[in-house]
Amino acid sequence: MQHRFGGDWTRIKLEILKGYLRAYSSIFNKNPAAQYFDTWYVDAFAGTGYIDFKETNPEEKQSLFGDLMEPETEQFLKGSATIALEVDPGFKNHLFIDSREDHCTSLAELKKQFPRKVIDIRRGDANEKISEWVKERDWKKTRAVVFLDPYGMQVDWETTKLLGTTKGVDLWFLIPVGVAMARMLPRNGLPAQKWAERLDRSIGTSDWREELYTPTGQIDLFDASQVEMTRNTDTVGLGKFMVQRLETAFHAVGQNPRPLNNSRGNPLYLLCFAAGNAVGAPTAIKIASHLLEPKSQI
Repeated sequence: MQHRFGGDWTRIKLEILKGYLRAYSSIFNKNPAAQYFDTWYVDAFAGTGYIDFKETNPEEKQSLFGDLMEPETEQFLKGSATIALEVDPGFKNHLFIDSREDHCTSLAELKKQFPRKVIDIRRGDANEKISEWVKERDWKKTRAVVFLDPYGMQVDWETTKLLGTTKGVDLWFLIPVGVAMARMLPRNGLPAQKWAERLDRSIGTSDWREELYTPTGQIDLFDASQVEMTRNTDTVGLGKFMVQRLETAFHAVGQNPRPLNNSRGNPLYLLCFAAGNAVGAPTAIKIASHLLEPKSQI
């Protein structure tokens, strides 16, 4: 089974990831001092290892995630898990997480294609499995690249913050500013309570209410809940806000995150990079920032 998802923006994110994994692997395998570390690649939404692009059914364009479905010729694209495994000499260890049984079955088949690789496949909620993995490691001897590629707002801020506290993780985070955040944050009025609570868990603060919304109309001094609120920013502003949030959890954050748009130019995601280790951060940010530039090797 192949994982069907994405469009040209998917190719861009995977090419950027591939470029970084190659550079990271080269540093940790050629530098004698870096060879001391136990290296990991962690894919928290690993899928099947491959992505299937087929002609889109017109009815699918009307679904909630219709913007994600792009008209494509039938072809297969290597997913992030396969890309990581093909990096040579690559990482010492790989952790692939997915909540779906069929995806994990496909990942187990993929594992057979790389018998010399150390591959750990865990089924379950990404937040829970990442937390387990972090607590199992000796972070004085561990370095990792973690790829968070959720469909929506599934990543809890506690997970993001935990990765930052290790001081050993380089994080690639595909933040769904267009496909999820903008839809959950209405232009007029605050979101429904359920969505607001989900945003609180993903962003890690309730300050977005003040940062992203402005009171409009007449303010009721006796009932603040009656104040009309209007969102004061677009997806670019949402992206800047999320970069600022990452800066509270990681040592350094790339200042040129890559917007990923659909074929009509509508923003879907923002590919962000953050480095947790103070010593390695300058080099990591330099490499990632180059790869994120539209005129880079993509």
